[in-house]
Amino acid sequence: MWFPGRTVALASAIKIIACILLSFAWPLPAQVNRGELRLKVTDPAGLGLKACGTVSSESTPYRGQFSTDDEGMAVIKNLAYGTYRIHMERRGFSAAEKSVDVRSAMPVEIVLVLAIAPVKTSVEVTDAATTIDPNRPSSAMQIGSAQIESRLSSVPGRSLQDLVNSQPGWLYEGNAVLHPRGSEYQTQFVIDGIPLTDNRSPGFGPEIEADDIAAMSIYVAGIPAEYGRKMGGIVEVDTRHEAENGLHGQLILSGGSYDTASSYGRLQSHWGKNTLGAAASSGMSAHYLNPVVPENYTNRGTIGDFSLNYQRDMSEDDSLRLTVRHEFSRFEIPNELVQQQNGQLQTGDNFETIGTIDYRHVFSENTLGTLAGMVRDNADDLNSNQDSNPIIAFQHNDFREGYFKGSFSFHQSHQEIKAGVESDTAFLHEYFSYLITDPTQFDSDTPLNPPPLAASRPDLEQSAFIEDLIRSGKWTIDAGVRYDHYQLLLNEFGFSPRISAGFFLLHLNMAIHASYDRVFQTPAFENILISSSNQINMLSTLSKQFLDLPVKPSRGNYFEGGLTKEFRGRMRFDVNYYRRDVRDYADDNQLLNTGVSYPIAFDKAEIYGAEGKLDLLHLGKLTGFASYSYMVGNAWYPVTGGLFLGEDASAALSQLSGHFPDSQDQRNTVRMRFQYRIMPRIWLASGASYGSGLPFEYGGDEATALAEYGPQVIDRINFARGRLRPQLAVNASLGTDIYVRKGRTIRLQADGDNLNNRLNVIDFGGLFSGNAIAPMRSYAVRLDAHF
Repeated sequence: MWFPGRTVALASAIKIIACILLSFAWPLPAQVNRGELRLKVTDPAGLGLKACGTVSSESTPYRGQFSTDDEGMAVIKNLAYGTYRIHMERRGFSAAEKSVDVRSAMPVEIVLVLAIAPVKTSVEVTDAATTIDPNRPSSAMQIGSAQIESRLSSVPGRSLQDLVNSQPGWLYEGNAVLHPRGSEYQTQFVIDGIPLTDNRSPGFGPEIEADDIAAMSIYVAGIPAEYGRKMGGIVEVDTRHEAENGLHGQLILSGGSYDTASSYGRLQSHWGKNTLGAAASSGMSAHYLNPVVPENYTNRGTIGDFSLNYQRDMSEDDSLRLTVRHEFSRFEIPNELVQQQNGQLQTGDNFETIGTIDYRHVFSENTLGTLAGMVRDNADDLNSNQDSNPIIAFQHNDFREGYFKGSFSFHQSHQEIKAGVESDTAFLHEYFSYLITDPTQFDSDTPLNPPPLAASRPDLEQSAFIEDLIRSGKWTIDAGVRYDHYQLLLNEFGFSPRISAGFFLLHLNMAIHASYDRVFQTPAFENILISSSNQINMLSTLSKQFLDLPVKPSRGNYFEGGLTKEFRGRMRFDVNYYRRDVRDYADDNQLLNTGVSYPIAFDKAEIYGAEGKLDLLHLGKLTGFASYSYMVGNAWYPVTGGLFLGEDASAALSQLSGHFPDSQDQRNTVRMRFQYRIMPRIWLASGASYGSGLPFEYGGDEATALAEYGPQVIDRINFARGRLRPQLAVNASLGTDIYVRKGRTIRLQADGDNLNNRLNVIDFGGLFSGNAIAPMRSYAVRLDAHF
């Protein structure tokens, strides 16, 4: 959907982007560890041929289609470092294949000659050539187009998060809030080279639809120095930009249980040196957030997204790309039993407009510079009706962000040096007001109807980095250092050295790696102003029941060691052991009894664990994966930052030592999904997810919880251990290619999730009324047409 009223915001975004471009004359980056292929296809006489091809890699994993122009030229961009296989075809000529390594940001130029049929000149390249990357210095995980296209259906607003959550080391709390290796929030999404560091879960902001994604890279260790600020986990996303000439598009329609329906459409035209694309998506569901009781009260939500992008290769050495995106979400916040009986209705919404620009210039065959910039407007609201219980709350937050980043890369022989700077300025505006309707649910000194809280302030962050990627024989080393400066409530800075190293054992077809990351992690800025404003003390009239400390950036050390082993080109096994030691450990708290969360911090945290993943690449007609994660996390008192009221303040002031389980301390997590191709055009998939249960803290007793949430939920809570009982959900899918011909395909997929119909409690005592329940047995159908 499109709102005419947002046109002004778009125009403003484009003007600011233009100002950024004119203000910085030297080329500055796109994404980390990304390169491009420049391919020329000729006949035996050296004349260019128009041909169709595919580029694929099992190690990334990646698969894309492209076509050359009339002169036989094609450029394939944004390829993660790795080994790729190029396959070209043209009627009247023999097909040809070639293996090529992408190891630098500098373009790789190759020539492929097609022989006239029936002479066979194909270069035989086995799958084993690309199943493992011998030059990978870290445990970065990759999600390719095949996994994205055949994924299990998602509730609107969380398709991207579900893909990330399928990887080992990642956990959900309520409402699809991602937690990487025990970190609270602290997930950074990098969309086509532009970092988004705010909370991107459905209750806080609209998502980038997974159907708009070509590939993803995920870092939880061995993080390049180019990334900073939010360091729990980095999700690097490449949106779809096919390198095929002519007009191409896609239309997806889906629907299922809980009145869920969604649509996605995309058109792209490539001509000469120009590419123009547009995409739009929409969705609705009666199960938008995770409900707090099985009855799923007040839980409808709608989302929408529209994007427009233009790219021009101005010459062989210069390219320019512009993107504008508008997104929105509107949703209800689920009620507890008592709230539903009282007639409560709380709603939230979020609107976002983003404009980005990036420019790249190749100075020579060894040097490359890029410039990237972004402006965006983001606003979110919380509203309550007069029957809300125990509190009527209103909130309006908005920010305008301006961002630019620049780098210069130098490549020579087996070494690539990259240096750059970035700056991010977000002008924050926050407003919150409330009226208490049930005073018995609050401390006796809590004001029933205080004046509104409002605050405005800029968040200023700057950084610089330098890193060196070295390949020497069987060794690959990535070393760098980063400087960060943060100025919001505090003025802090930090230096972060990082190093990762990999060694390839050819005779075992195995790569081992180890990494150390020093991190400087800035606090979440959601509601940080009102929770630390001078007005906040009006919420507690007794000084002994009030504690407000500025939230410091977290500083920590991440360690990891692991290996990747390939078995005859059919299976790949990854195993990692890690440890995270963090000071001023970031967490979150809830303002009174509302869905308004804000950052807090504890003295330190220690998190350690192990992960293993088996990828079944090719075993006859069977493919898939299975993963296991073990994690232990503990945080230590005292409190070092954030707002605490009433009894929470008294407890925080008195608790000066001791530790407690990290809220993401789920000891055992298992995920699996396997696909079997019954016939060339029909496949069947099945999988499962298991979690041993998160810890919880609840202020009331079991009788109070029973009245609020009902017996079904309480049966899934182990009050004696302070943990949720294990979760288990079994899923299955059936897919078929209805039509396949000359680049046109129509696919149909039917999914069933939680087929065992277990009541899985994700979180208890958390955000949005304190509880989160996963969907019960549900079904979905998806129709996908490409042309």
